[in-house]
Amino acid sequence: MGNETIVLLSSREIEKMRRAGRLAAELLDHLAPMVKPGVSTLELNDEAERWTIAHGAKSAPLGYHGFPKSICTSVNEVVCHGIPNAKQILKEGDIINIDVTPTVEGYHGDTSKTFFVGTPSPTAKKLVEVTQECLRRGIATVRSGSRIGDIGAAIQEYAEAQGFSVVRDFVGHGVSNIFHTAPQIPHYGTRGKGKRLRPGMVFTIEPMINEGTWEVEVLADKWTAVTKDRKLSAQFEHTLAVTEEGVEILTLSEADAQRKSA
Repeated sequence: MGNETIVLLSSREIEKMRRAGRLAAELLDHLAPMVKPGVSTLELNDEAERWTIAHGAKSAPLGYHGFPKSICTSVNEVVCHGIPNAKQILKEGDIINIDVTPTVEGYHGDTSKTFFVGTPSPTAKKLVEVTQECLRRGIATVRSGSRIGDIGAAIQEYAEAQGFSVVRDFVGHGVSNIFHTAPQIPHYGTRGKGKRLRPGMVFTIEPMINEGTWEVEVLADKWTAVTKDRKLSAQFEHTLAVTEEGVEILTLSEADAQRKSA
């Protein structure tokens, strides 16, 4: 996960992260209307790449440790790091997580959402809604002086109370002009444990919540992580900055910001 030293970002660096984060959120908003039956995950990838370049940015996943595409598309039982391809055609009732990370002036805006393809099953609908609420509850614990364990505890308590499980193998992470760095942010844990949060820390919270077991396995492509029992998985992700006042979500689009203030 990179260097274990936690780097505190300056206000100038956080402004760059804010620009990258806003672009990432707008990219997800741009892709959202394409998420419908009959569309391939490769089409989503190619449009994301076209849009990113048109906005003067780069796609951080492309070529990252050999990752072959510009975004991750994780459908149904895929937990994360699904590789877009032409053969994977979205169908009615699927759920898909789209994870995007454009870079602006070298700084990373990292965010993801799980979308419904058509009308979801009741189980899929509940899982996605619970996962989004897990992210909200995790973010709500973030402030100067709180601890990393507080984040995971809030997520784990809620997910498990709803009958779901929390993936252990993948965690949130520090992010700046480096894609993945310290600290690691587990989505399970114990209140009052872990490193203390300080203003200037910037990291992702990205809970992956499973319908069945929390256990995952990675397929032969060395990227695609799936639930061990092949039941559904959902994920939501934001990049956050710890501030003197509390927390700022850096990956909100104009539309998101308006929805929050409404």
